[in-house]
Parts: sequence; C-alpha cells; structure tokens
Amino acid sequence: MVPEVPPELSRLLLPAALSLALLLLLLSCLPHPARGPAAKKMAQQPVGHGHTENMGAGKAIAVLTSGGDAQGMNAAVRAVVRVGIYTGAKVYFVHEGYQGLVDGGDNIKEATWESVSMMLQLDFRTREGRLKAARNLVKRGITNLCVIGGDGSLTGADTFRAEWSSLLGELLKEAKKSSHLNIVGMVGSIDNDFCGTDMTIGTDSALHRIMEIVDAITTTAQSHQRTFVLEVMGRHCGYLALITALACGADWVFIPESPPEDDWEDHLCRRLTETRLGGSRLNIIIVAEGAIDKHGKAITSEDIKTLVVKRLGYDTRVTILGHVQRGGTPSAFDRILGSRMGVEAVMALLEGTPETPACVVSLSGNQAVRLPLMECVQVTKDVTTAMNEGRFDDALKLRGRSFQNNWNVYKLLAHIRPPSTKSGYTLAVLNVGAPAAGMNAAVRSTVRIGLIHGHRMLAVHDGFEGLACGMIEEIGWDRVGPWTGLGGSKLGTKRTLPKKYFEEISNNINSFGIHGLIIIGGFEAFTGSLELVEGRAKFEELCIPLCVIPATVSNNVPGSDFSIGADTALNTITTTCDRIKQSAAGTKRRVFIIETMGGFCGYLATMAGLAGGADAAYIYEEHFNIHDLQVNVEHLTEKMKTTVKRGLVLRNERCNENYTTDFIYNLYSEEGKGIFDCRKNVLGHMQQGGTPTPFDRNFGTKMGAKAVAWITGKIKECSRHGRIFANTADSACLLGMRKRSLVFQPLADLKEQTDFEHRLPKEQWWLRLRPILKILAKYNIELDTSEKAHLEHVTRKRISLESNI
Repeated sequence: MVPEVPPELSRLLLPAALSLALLLLLLSCLPHPARGPAAKKMAQQPVGHGHTENMGAGKAIAVLTSGGDAQGMNAAVRAVVRVGIYTGAKVYFVHEGYQGLVDGGDNIKEATWESVSMMLQLDFRTREGRLKAARNLVKRGITNLCVIGGDGSLTGADTFRAEWSSLLGELLKEAKKSSHLNIVGMVGSIDNDFCGTDMTIGTDSALHRIMEIVDAITTTAQSHQRTFVLEVMGRHCGYLALITALACGADWVFIPESPPEDDWEDHLCRRLTETRLGGSRLNIIIVAEGAIDKHGKAITSEDIKTLVVKRLGYDTRVTILGHVQRGGTPSAFDRILGSRMGVEAVMALLEGTPETPACVVSLSGNQAVRLPLMECVQVTKDVTTAMNEGRFDDALKLRGRSFQNNWNVYKLLAHIRPPSTKSGYTLAVLNVGAPAAGMNAAVRSTVRIGLIHGHRMLAVHDGFEGLACGMIEEIGWDRVGPWTGLGGSKLGTKRTLPKKYFEEISNNINSFGIHGLIIIGGFEAFTGSLELVEGRAKFEELCIPLCVIPATVSNNVPGSDFSIGADTALNTITTTCDRIKQSAAGTKRRVFIIETMGGFCGYLATMAGLAGGADAAYIYEEHFNIHDLQVNVEHLTEKMKTTVKRGLVLRNERCNENYTTDFIYNLYSEEGKGIFDCRKNVLGHMQQGGTPTPFDRNFGTKMGAKAVAWITGKIKECSRHGRIFANTADSACLLGMRKRSLVFQPLADLKEQTDFEHRLPKEQWWLRLRPILKILAKYNIELDTSEKAHLEHVTRKRISLESNI
C-alpha cells in the first residue's frame, strides 16, 4: 500500500481499484518541479518562481474512480489530492464513482490531507445521467476534469466535454460561471493497451506478479523436466505476454498483434525439441489471452497443451494466472509514475483554457508528455481495427516504437539461430564493479545477439583483472539460456581498474584475437574504459571498439538516466520500508531511520522516499544542516497529532560525514522524547541481491542487443585490410538512456559531465522530483514552473526500427 494512505482508502480502492479520477479546478498555473540543470548542492529551501502555495485558492477539486483496477493508482490519486490541497484548493471525494457524480448530495464530500476514499459504479452513459452530473459540478464551481482510467473511461470523459455547452444550455442560470470544461487524462490499466504512452500505471506491478509466478514455476519445471504453458491477461494487447517472454527467456510467445504463420504447430514443436536436445530441462510458452492465428481463430492454452502432448509426448501443464496479476502492492515504478503523472495532470488542468483540447499525460522514455486525448483513443481503436481486418503489420506499428523494438528483440533471441557462416570477428564481454541484478540478462542478450551476427563470443571472468590474467573462455548459445532471471553476476565481477595491467591486457587481446569489448558495470566500468582509451597511445592492441553498458544499483554512471540493477534495488528498499512501517501499525508514534546504499549518489534514497511516502530523504546532492534536521523533527511532531502516527526518514550512506545514521537516530530520539520513539535500519547489501525485476531484465536485454549491433558496425567501419584499428573518440562509447531514447555517447565527451571525486554525474534528472517528495510529505515549499510539458501530437507515421536491430 502506498504509504500514508489510511486503511479506508485501501478498502475502497483496491477492490474496484483505481481506474477513473475526476479532478476539477479553475484555470490558473500550477507549480512544477524545477527542471533546469540541478546545482551540485541544492539548498533545502523553497525553490521556483512566484507564490505557488496560493494558486488554488478559491478553486475546487473532485476525485472519483471508475472502471478496472490497476496497481499504482493510489499514488496518482494521493498526488492529485495533496497537490490540490497544497495549492489552496478545496478537494472533494465523489463516492460511488460516476453514479455518485450523477446523484450528488452526500456522495460528494470534502477531503482532508489524511483521508482518501473512493468507490465506483456507472450510470454515466446516458445523457440524462451526464446532465445530472453537470448540475452537481456547476453547483460547486467545478470546470476541470482529470480522468484516470482506460480508453473507455477516457472516451466517456471526452464525450462529457463535447456535450458540456449543450448541457449547460439546459441548466440555464446555474451555468453562468461554467462556460467550459477542461479535461486531462491519466492512463491506468495493467494491459498497457493505450497508444501514446510507453507505460500505463499498473503495468509494471502486473509484470512483477507475473514474474514472481514464472520464477516459481521455472524451479518446479526444472525439477520434473516439464513444459509449462502460461496464459497472461491483456485483452487484445500482447504487451504483458511479450515482456514476460523477454524477461524469462520463453521458448515461444503468442500475441494478438503478430499471429504465427500457418505452420506454427510444426515450428513450435521443432523449437521445443531443439531446446531439449540442447540440454534444457524445461520449456516455457507464454500466451496472451487474446492470442489468435492469421485467420482470427483463437489460440488457447489448452490447444497448445494438446498439441505438445500429442506430438512430442512432453509432460505439459497449463497455468492461467488470472486476476492475481491485478493484485498485490504496486511496484516502486508505478508509485513514482502515479505521483509524477498526478502532479503533471494538475498542472495541465490549471494551465488549460477553453481552447485547450482534452489531453492525456503520458510517459515517453523518461519524460512526462501531453498528447491530445482523442488522438490517442483513435489510434488505440485503429489497432483493434487493423487486427480485425488482418493488417497485423499495421497493428504492430500503431502500438508504437517501444512495442516494436521489444517484439523484434524477442524474435532475434528466440527464433533466429546463429548462421553457419561466421563474421570472422571476436567479441569479449565482461562485468566490472559491484554486482547488479540484470547483469546476467545483459550478458545473455550480448552473447546470443553476437552469435546471431556470426561472431565468436568470449566471456571474461572477474572483470579487468580476469582480462589481464587470461580468465577468458568461449561461450555458446545454450550456456547463457537460463541466465535472464538470475541475480548477481555469473561471470564474476571486480572493482579492479585496468591501468596497471595494460601490458597483460594487450597481450591477451592479441592472443585471443579480440576485436571488440562490451563492458557491463558501474562507475568502475566507466573509469576503467576511460583508462583503456588513454592506453591506446602506447598499446596498439587497445585500439579496438568498446562499449560500456551502465549496470549499478547506485545509478551514478554519467550519460544514462537509468542503470541496470537500480530498479531492483529500489523495489527492495520500497518493499522493506513497507514492512518496517507496517510493524508500527500496532505501536504507533514511531519514526524509522533507514540507511540506503548509493555512495554519494542520492538516487535510491530520493526515489525510495517518493515511492515509500518518506517524511525526509537526506542526500549528498542537497545540502542540509542542523536547522533542517530540527524542521524535520518538528514536522514529525505535528504529524503524530494526525491519524497517521508513524514516520519514515531515509538517509543516503554518504550524504554527510558528520550527520551519520547514528547521529540522526540519536537526535530524533532525544528531540522526540514523549512524542515518538525511533528505530534505525541499515539495509546494506540486500539492496544488491535478489532476482532482477521485469524492468531490469528487459532493460538489460535491450541494452545488450543494441550494444552488439553498434559494435558490429563500428568494427566494420574500423576494419582496414583485415586489421582493426579504432582510435577515434566515437569508437569508445557508453550506451545510456537519455530522456526518450537509448543513445551512444563517446566516453571522452562524458568526462566533462562527471564529478570524479564523488563518482557522480554533474547533472542528475531525478533531483527535479525532490520538491514533489516534500510537498507530498506536507512541507511548506514552492515549485519551479520555468519548464513545462507542452502538448504534442501522436505520431501516426510508420516508425521504422533502428536499422541494426
């Protein structure tokens, strides 16, 4: 459960949970998190322009839910409500969803900071019902609507907006001050079937539930040498099935957007037989619930089981996951996504004018964007139309670039085998630095895509030290098969840097005939690769292309917004915080001080604080002093007077050499005497362990595939008369996610963006989210409105995949 949400919220939200929220406000300009370059040390004081706290004065907000449930919507509703109250607006809850909006009366009640209660029903589809709803809105001066739900809910809201003028005409005098209705949507659906956003709220949590079950099934299947057919939800969208297949290395996946060829039965049986002959003790087949063949006939789990048993005689079991995918607590990603989207939606509404089209707040890469609502709804409908008409290539393209990339990477890894003719090139892959969940998925993808390109693939054990000592072996297709879901590093990893081993490394590069290096790791991988580039001046063998893939729980590698492993660590911290706070449910009046990893980087502390509803998160990047600590203690003292009688404070392990975890614990314990007591927890290396999350598995898989495609092209580019010579800056790059895309950046360019003393990038995007954390914790600060997400249009053009993939 999202922290600081009282029991009544959970009881009412989770059964019907969270699909449609109405937020209605008058026009103005909402405060927004600072989005410009972050200072190295941000002062813990109000930031931004203007007096944002009073922007909602005299305005009204209403919130309701309707439709199917999706984890993470609690966070979105919480953000909308608290930011609304923060701006000075009145916030109302509409009980019984749309029906409550139609009936009015006691169904619409004012909310407080601590209370969030909603239910759902539907009698909104008739014009008579919408007329009653309009009357109830007009009575309260509400002219803005924020919808959190799927395409059906969003379409209904847009219909309401289109009819608004005529509805007001029937209400006459009551409608004088309500000439228009603004609408902003947030998409909440586990299916991720809404075009225009990379991820809908609830999808990541559903993937977590699925992968937990798949991992458990994998264990029993290996014990008994079985084939498992797993059916996942998604209606007519194959996203959940596709990402599950990528994340577990499934032998086959059936999705409605790309039905198999007519001879798929023969192909499937041949594929399963090859896997068994290769030494695998299990087969996994993922089926989307809407899977069909080329002629529109449904392909069911039982059909597949019957085929495998009849043709191959394999012990085959079917597991239909069902509504377990909708249950459980939301993932850290969904909590943060819901909070960010909630704030962005409020801003979009308050900036709206009568001419502003209804928009939906979406996620594109790492950016919040606004898209015309009905354009997105129309493209979503176009996908279904294309599938019904048998235009499956069009359906894939309409799903968007991210879906296409996932599908093509899966096909490469699952359906294409290494060619008989070889490229003549040799690639080596190694892990450097501390272990991070998802490293093995990246190595697996790198090896298999390399083999598909015809390369000879070498595995280097124990990082740069292993490269110097000759701990190098050839690695094949089947060896890496089950690695996707394994935590840690199967290759072994060390923090040793290569500078003192240049001669030995050069000799081994020469003797093993290595033409390119793919280095997967954290800050040591980055600095070690820079040393290799510097060594090119003296050692010609080092003049080969190299690519760095960021993989560290600290998320402190310059050139990338995310690192492999950070999501797994973040979920570990968030889950632990949930359990620790739950332990205070009986005792109450308790504050927990929790220390997180990250070195000098405050990413984990900040994002876990946002996901866990922390009251404070101390980090190195944002300076704090004894006065700030005093303010935090006073804040918690006031909080203990409310219905939420517990506190959570996170501290990054190296945020301040003097204000240690013990110091803060002792300070809080002393100052809180008689009001609250304290407990402290140092989470330690548990943050580096565990199985990787679906995000880290998928991210690692795609990063590995893209790195091999790039380095293959670079080797060919640097090849002259059968010899590789790469000494240009762009022949040594780091692959990172920057805002909306994966990009290759020369290591030399990233040196200027790095604080080497503290092992940090000089600019970090997530610092812009810290004001949201403080506002949701009820601190008195201001937000920066200098940079906003502007309305964009949905691209309908045929998006081509990156050529090399």
